[in-house]
Amino acid sequence: MTRRAVGRAAVGRAVAATAVALATTVAVAAPGVAATQADGQDGRGGRSLQGVWQMDGYGLVAVVSGSSLTTYDVTTHSCVPGWVTGTQDGAPGRDGTVRYVLGDSALTLTPQPGGRRAIDVEEGGTGTKTLRRLDALPALCTRPAPDDPLAVFDRFWETFEENYPFFAAKGIDWHAARDEQRAKITPATTTDQLQQIFIDLLTPLKDAHTSLARVTGTGPTGVYSGRRDGSLKSTPALRDAARKAVDAQLTGPEQEFAVNAQGVSRLGVGRLPDGVGYLRVSGFDGYATGGFAAQAKELDRALDALLADPDRLDGLVIDVRLNGGGSDALGQQIAARLTDRPYVAYRKVARDDPADPTKFTRPQPVVVRPAHTEHFTGPVALLTSSLSISAAETFTQTLMGRSPHVVRIGENTQGVFSDVLIKTLSPDFMVVLPNEKYLTPDGSTFDGPGIPPDIRTPVFTDDESAGLKDSALSTARRVLGEQ
Repeated sequence: MTRRAVGRAAVGRAVAATAVALATTVAVAAPGVAATQADGQDGRGGRSLQGVWQMDGYGLVAVVSGSSLTTYDVTTHSCVPGWVTGTQDGAPGRDGTVRYVLGDSALTLTPQPGGRRAIDVEEGGTGTKTLRRLDALPALCTRPAPDDPLAVFDRFWETFEENYPFFAAKGIDWHAARDEQRAKITPATTTDQLQQIFIDLLTPLKDAHTSLARVTGTGPTGVYSGRRDGSLKSTPALRDAARKAVDAQLTGPEQEFAVNAQGVSRLGVGRLPDGVGYLRVSGFDGYATGGFAAQAKELDRALDALLADPDRLDGLVIDVRLNGGGSDALGQQIAARLTDRPYVAYRKVARDDPADPTKFTRPQPVVVRPAHTEHFTGPVALLTSSLSISAAETFTQTLMGRSPHVVRIGENTQGVFSDVLIKTLSPDFMVVLPNEKYLTPDGSTFDGPGIPPDIRTPVFTDDESAGLKDSALSTARRVLGEQ
């Protein structure tokens, strides 16, 4: 029940659902729910999901009542209705699995033997999450949460204190920051003043998976998005110049896929000289309407065009330099077409103890498994930049486990990998933050500095754009030619 997305886009897509969630009352935990909780049965010998569930990590309580799924965002001292609301899609499976549709996304919940556990699988994501059955809704969730400035500040601070994994790595004293900013708050603190206090707390994190939204009568507005110092800024002019520089090296027009209503293509397939293929991936979402299955189908269509005759490919360049993220599973789908043997891409963990930032959920290996369709196992070069963000980075990390080695060219990725939590703070504010780590084989992460290239080149500089040059792409062609 997280969302893989970034910054203002993440906030904007979610707040519409939040308006519904904020209106949710504890009536969803009806007396009839409690009666099903003791044994987790549905009265016919099957497993039931009806009742109250707490997720391991993620600061979330879910309530299943009838065909509805609603959530609460919880910390040690607060509970507010969350933004996630879902509706059951179809009848339960034979094992009790139920699919819930949540706007443009979906998840399944599967009750486990004994009825006290359930497994959450989110379409478009990787890994699973575990939920534990509660006997009743937590007491904090049965009464309205205070919305005075101090209460909202404490909810904001505690949300990060109990979920954010990177304070130590970034050298941030979150407790000292709280003491400094909390002293500024009085009963007369305005919403604008509180917004600035939140921004002052977020800015030192320099984290592109942190953002803040203001909710007003006209809808949500992103008011802050973090990013690493020195990062490129994606602008229409930069994207246009980058496209022209690539086109100058292609042997013919790029085939465009995943074209949206504005005529913008998210996927492109082309050919470079010397038998080298080119795959542009400008994002891992927005490929098609109709949910994740439709997106995966459109990606396969592009990959089928790329690999229509893999024996004619002497190498492949994949370009994620302007990729702002999306679905990890779509990145895995590409990786599955580039290997003939399974391998572990990374291991995921999430913070799992509000009082101890060193405790995480059990590591879950995410495995790339070869596709049963056409695939390419020859030399691959990957182009990256500081605008390779989120799912573009998990894709980059995934390809690091491939054999033969994928040569990374360009500059460091942005340095944010986790799925994001979208948390309701009050009727006025929502906040986005990460709570997971994507582990390398030695247990480290690339969060913060990002994944470095094997070969560092200029990326989207003014000099390059003015000369219609693309040093990263030229270097990839040279390296693949040598291989």
